Amino acid sequence: MATYEFGCTACGRFRARFAMSEVPPEAACPQCGGSAARLLSSPFLSRAGSPAMRAVDAAARTAAEPDVVRSLPPRGRPAQRVTRNPLHAKLPRP
Repeated sequence: MATYEFGCTACGRFRARFAMSEVPPEAACPQCGGSAARLLSSPFLSRAGSPAMRAVDAAARTAAEPDVVRSLPPRGRPAQRVTRNPLHAKLPRP
């Protein structure tokens, strides 16, 4: 669903959500109930709940406020994960 902008002559602009295939040229104003024409603007698309959008928001947030490294990471190699799957035993080791 996309959010579209409509303009009422009495009340001003407001936004309403419609499916892209079902956008009417006019909508009823939520304040006065009058007819409001759709304004020529880009649709407001949002996937706010998606993991991709959360990643974009996190990247934008860290661009303005980067994490500060206060100490070096611990030395040594990270522990190897051990698998008990017999098919993994046949794989070549690095």
